[in-house]
Amino acid sequence: MIVVYTSPGCSSCRKVKNYLKDNNLKFIEKNIFNTLLNKEEIKYLISRTENGTDDIISKRSKIIQEDRVDIESMSINELCDFIVENPSILKRPIIIDDRNLQVGYDEEEIELFKKLKSISRCEGVCPHYETCGEIRKEC
Repeated sequence: MIVVYTSPGCSSCRKVKNYLKDNNLKFIEKNIFNTLLNKEEIKYLISRTENGTDDIISKRSKIIQEDRVDIESMSINELCDFIVENPSILKRPIIIDDRNLQVGYDEEEIELFKKLKSISRCEGVCPHYETCGEIRKEC
């Protein structure tokens, strides 16, 4: 199952959702301001990146710039707590499934979600299973 982390007013988020809908790809949308992200989910996202926090955290975000927050000096637990309290520091959209993670809208890269369309068999191991497990069972 594809999970898309979005925010209101994000044009790239709208493009991703439209692409997924137009290609009949089922997905779950998680608005990062309406859906509380938990630490385990954040750790999972970080673990799936190629370049660690640089891939998903916007160091140009207002809170990081104004408060001069040093992300690099934080432990993983401190960072996760900081993201939970300040979800606006996450780049958007973040698109993830059992094989791919993409940040932002890139027409060529988003094709991977279409080409590798398959049903995950995580059997409850995935941090999103509680949310999308029923949908997976139906598929």
